[in-house]
Amino acid sequence: MPDVILFDGVCNFCNASINFVIDRDAARRFRFASLQSDFGQRLLAENQRQLTDFDTVLLLRDGKLYEKSDAALEIARYLKGWSWLYLFRVVPRFIRDFFYDIIAKNRYRLFGKSESCRIPTPEEKKLFVIE
Repeated sequence: MPDVILFDGVCNFCNASINFVIDRDAARRFRFASLQSDFGQRLLAENQRQLTDFDTVLLLRDGKLYEKSDAALEIARYLKGWSWLYLFRVVPRFIRDFFYDIIAKNRYRLFGKSESCRIPTPEEKKLFVIE
């Protein structure tokens, strides 16, 4: 199964980030699902996470779940022109996650919120996990 990025489907910043990834994922390595979707809710439950906690991006790769800055850096690692960001893995996680959490906690105030999850274009539809 390809790597799956799970994101807050009503967050404008999160949706913009997914568009950014889609545009730079030349190998089509990633698939996408909102945390609010059936797939996202099932994954949260299986990993003993709050079903209403959408403050993080998650990356599911080979059965392993990455979150917060670890997920963001793992994603960047495979994006054309952005793999250099993976160098930030040398920064201790608690420092990276501190800054990640500041943005995550303020994302709606800073970037806004949609009333519904994003609707992919017909070309993008095959990149989304529909379950």
